[in-house]
Amino acid sequence: MSRGAAGEAAADARRRQVRARYGAIASGGSRGPTDGTAGGCCGSGSSGSCCGDLPVAAPVGYSRKELASVPPGSNLGLGCGNPAALQALRPGQVILDLGSGAGIDCFLAARKVGSKGHVIGVDMTPEMVGRARESARTGGYSNVEFRLGEIEHLPVADGSVDVVISNCVINLAPAKAPVYDEAFRVLRPGGRLAVSDMVATRPISARDRADPSLWSSCSSGALQGSAVKRLLRRAGFRDVRVDLRGPESPPDPLSGRASMGVVPADIRAVKPGG
Repeated sequence: MSRGAAGEAAADARRRQVRARYGAIASGGSRGPTDGTAGGCCGSGSSGSCCGDLPVAAPVGYSRKELASVPPGSNLGLGCGNPAALQALRPGQVILDLGSGAGIDCFLAARKVGSKGHVIGVDMTPEMVGRARESARTGGYSNVEFRLGEIEHLPVADGSVDVVISNCVINLAPAKAPVYDEAFRVLRPGGRLAVSDMVATRPISARDRADPSLWSSCSSGALQGSAVKRLLRRAGFRDVRVDLRGPESPPDPLSGRASMGVVPADIRAVKPGG
């Protein structure tokens, strides 16, 4: 097997691992799986979560009013921030959520863009897409749609989006450069990227990178901030910012997270033009 083929096979295996984990969470209810595994970045509220025993999604920037406004099934507590709050969303805009999961950030964005706006969520996990679509249907969200797809190959037209958001998902991608390239492609000139994600404060060992559990729980797939900035600029973005949040060793971290120095960050960038 050639090096390129081997690399793609490894990437596919990584996607299958992540898809299986989050498919189980989507099928297991709002608190994630009940088998003792960590649900995700801030998932189950068990000792496997970086957020401790706090209410689902409460520690990551959502107000009580926001949490009360979204369909109950959309809040699985899997994020590490509130990307819809990083950028002032306006009525009539088109918003794209990369790795939209059960839809919490899409539903929050939908209220901000209004009936003349539109929100698209893309996720590679069928169970998540199905759950989000059901929440949109029962909640009467006519300005939201959910598409099955990979964030490295977005099922979205060129230059059709005003703001790209994402919440603790890009770190899960086997390769980040295609994700940022795709975000740049779908944004209109002058469009903005507003992402909450996990960022490494120092190099992560090859051994930790190869651990599927650490990777799929938003740990060992994280890049350092300098690498994130480099990839965004390579994709064509300007005004790139990576702002770390929280202590380097968060309370009650996932196994290995404290030693890896992986922390949440707010990432912003702009597509030139407009």
